[in-house]
Parts: sequence; structure tokens; C-alpha cells
Amino acid sequence: MTRPAPPSRRGARLGVGKWVLPIYAAIAFVFLLIPIAYTFVFSFNDSVKSNIVWRGFTFDKWLNVCDQIDVCVAFGNSLIIGITATIAATILGTMIAIALVRYRFRFRSAISLLLFLPMATPEVVLGAGLAAEFLGAGVQKGLGTIIIAHTMFCVSFVVVTVKARVSTLDPALEEAGRDLYGSPNQVFWRVTFPLLLPGIIAAALLSFALSFDDFIITNFNAGTTSTFPKYIYISAARGIPAEANVIASAVFFLAIILVLAAQISSAVKRKRLAKVG
Repeated sequence: MTRPAPPSRRGARLGVGKWVLPIYAAIAFVFLLIPIAYTFVFSFNDSVKSNIVWRGFTFDKWLNVCDQIDVCVAFGNSLIIGITATIAATILGTMIAIALVRYRFRFRSAISLLLFLPMATPEVVLGAGLAAEFLGAGVQKGLGTIIIAHTMFCVSFVVVTVKARVSTLDPALEEAGRDLYGSPNQVFWRVTFPLLLPGIIAAALLSFALSFDDFIITNFNAGTTSTFPKYIYISAARGIPAEANVIASAVFFLAIILVLAAQISSAVKRKRLAKVG
């Protein structure tokens, strides 16, 4: 039988773990933040054509971000694509998730399995396959084909997210609504939908993030249409314009503000519920 290590050795190991893990976490955190910090700092660079070398500090890029018109056009296209694909994927994915959990029908298990394929398929394969389909159907590539492509791969993520939420709902709550003479529409909109809403919002945010950030599938199906990731990729060889850094920094800080607002709101609600309880 093996004997346990002496208390002194175990204490020394625990002591080492107390400072090794925080240092490792701090190094990983700094490593992840270096590109973000670089993007933010160089958004204030007084650059002309190339944004690789620091030329001086200026606020002009933030105040006149659309002077580089191509950046704003690409960013606007990404917003249109992301919002449209998110709305379409969220509606379709929510309906599919409810059907898969609440109803029994033929090929239900096969459909559940097939929904994971877009998530598991490499983007280069999915993008090339969609491009071949559009080409075979004679569809002109552009904003519409990008929206269709993004909707198709976002639906899977919505179904998985909302399906988990539907599975946790207590059927007794809906039965109570029906016992109170609520019609099917009233029960859905006043009982089921509010309970599903957190999962639907989470799925919509995930879909928008995936759509806005996608490059590979977009590049196969964009034609001459420019999106923000595509513009960044093309511009990377000569140095991304400072205006693009401005938009990227603004999006990052907006996301941080939204997350903090959601956390603060949930904390306030928990405190109110605790007081009521």
C-alpha cells in the first residue's frame, strides 16, 4: 500500500499551486488582450495610408471614422447581414426546437442529428458547398446569398440553445394556463414565450456574433459585396486603416457594456427577489 505524503510535502505542493495557477491565468489573460490593446491604441494613430508604424496621437480617426468610406460600407453590410440572418435563424430555430422537444414525428431523431452537421462541418467545406449550389442554381452572389448562407449555419446554433431551454420548462405551468381557460395562443404568448425568452435572446446574440465575425463562408458567397471581416482581411497586407481599428474598438467596448448591463440588471433582480422572499 502506498503511504500518503508527509504533511509538510502536501502543504508545499498546495503552496506552489496557490501562486502558479494565478500567474498562469494572468499570463493567459494578458496574451489574449494584447491584440485588443494593439487595435485600440492604433485607432488613435495619425496614419495616412499604412497603419503599421506609429506616427503620432490624434482623435481625428474617431471623429471622422467614415472618411474612409469603404470601412463604413463594409461595416454597414455586416450589420445588415448579421441582423437579418439573426432574425431569420432565431425564428426558424425556435420553431424547430419546440417541435423537436414537444412533438413526436417520423425522422425526429435523424433531424436532430442532421442539425449538428453544420456545426461540425469545416467552414471551408460548408462555404464551398453553398457557393457551388448558388452557382448551379444560377443565383448572382451578393448580399442575399450571404444572408442565406449565414441563416443556414446559424439555425443549428439557435436550435441547440433554445432546445436546451425548452427541455427545462415545467409543463405544469402551461397546464395551469389552460386550466384558467387560456386559449393556445394566450398560453403560448403569456406563459411559454416569456419562459423561453432568455434562451431565445442568448441564441440570437450567439447568431449575430457568429454572422458578424464570419469570413470563410462569406468569402465564398459574397461576390463583390464587402463585409467588415472581408475588408479587414484584404487590408491586412498593407496595414489595416485606423478607421477600421476605431470600429473594432467601438464594437468591443459596446459588447463589454452590454454584458455589464446584463450582469448588473440580473444582480438587481436577484436582490429584489431576495427582499420579497
